[in-house]
Amino acid sequence: MSIVIENVMIVTQNADREIKKGSILVEDGRIKEISEKTLFGDTVISGKYAAVPGFVNLHAHVAMSLLRGMVDDVSLDKFLEGTFKVDAQRTREDIYAGAMLGMVEMLGSGITTFVDFYYGEDIIAEAAEALGMRAHLAWCVLDEKFTTQKGSPLKNAENFIMKYRTSKFVKPGVAVQGVYVADEDTWLKAKEISEKYGTICTYHLAETKREVYEFMNARHLRPCEFLDKIGFLGEHQIAVHCCYLKRNEIKALARNRVSVGHCPVSNMKLASGIAPVPEMLDAGINVGLGTDSNASNNALNFLREVHVAGLLHKLFLENASAMTAQQLLDMMTINGARAIGMEKEIGSIEVGKKADIVLFNLSAPCLVPTTEKNIVSNIVYSANPAAIDYVLVNGEIKVEHGRFNRCSEIAEMAENAAKKFL
Repeated sequence: MSIVIENVMIVTQNADREIKKGSILVEDGRIKEISEKTLFGDTVISGKYAAVPGFVNLHAHVAMSLLRGMVDDVSLDKFLEGTFKVDAQRTREDIYAGAMLGMVEMLGSGITTFVDFYYGEDIIAEAAEALGMRAHLAWCVLDEKFTTQKGSPLKNAENFIMKYRTSKFVKPGVAVQGVYVADEDTWLKAKEISEKYGTICTYHLAETKREVYEFMNARHLRPCEFLDKIGFLGEHQIAVHCCYLKRNEIKALARNRVSVGHCPVSNMKLASGIAPVPEMLDAGINVGLGTDSNASNNALNFLREVHVAGLLHKLFLENASAMTAQQLLDMMTINGARAIGMEKEIGSIEVGKKADIVLFNLSAPCLVPTTEKNIVSNIVYSANPAAIDYVLVNGEIKVEHGRFNRCSEIAEMAENAAKKFL
């Protein structure tokens, strides 16, 4: 089946960041042609639209969508205490329901690819395959004395990776919970698994002052310094949060080509801290955006995430130019794709790439007026999910006229699954 997206403004996010007028032909899940000429396909989408690459969410705990509003207005340590208590009671059914709910919510704000960080990723993988959403699922590992998982977390992660290596939509990986529950051996074995199978490795890093200072008191090194010293840092890694980094740690991440997942809303809500994103970008670090979970955010709204990211750093640095609209859109798209090693496949609208595309209705009040000169600013500073009419993943329409067709069914399933936690 072929799809033509007819006569739209195309925010390509290509190397030159071109914005074009034209039509897009999608065939077999990929962008086959972009042209100012009339194109023909089995399905034609026409309207006053802007086509934008699908967004890449670098940090989520999607199955925790059922915990929305349950652990609010507390510090991170109290938050983790509350969520770990719930996690110990979870079943396959409610993890699946939470994952489905979270993915539908993400699609609604234009997220077509996400990196997840959890145990039970095999259940989340089933949900991702059922929805047809691009999911990089990293199995959470930590020292066995801290885990509620059955068996060895490291072995569980490796078994999960072996099971899903050939999946169409799921890319398996490994995630380390953090320095507070993982010793040197766990970190290095996680890296070994990642390198053995060619997967991503993601981890929480320097999220709070308490994490940093307690680790320094015990090890006489800051967390990032420790990871650098033991030889853990490397490519194909996503360090998440990074609120408390010194200049030498930023240089270490840059030198080792580690990407960073910035989660401003969650960090602000938990009063964790502010990641030095402008400084990281200046150092050459690839930085993308993450939502974190519905328990700490409390939404998976990527348009809100980018809006907050931009305003936060301008205010904190007292510099209205600290983050530009183009930098922010890059963080949503091509930077996220680069972090997961898919920049040649997604992250921009170019011939040959996978057709992960978001269509914004330019007649939506929040986007009036929009021209080629202000479209990037309007996406990151003005748009909201109500302005999204279509979302395509791998050339398949997932959101049409602003709605996922199984939304009510999935919401009811999730609501029933959440009752035991309320």
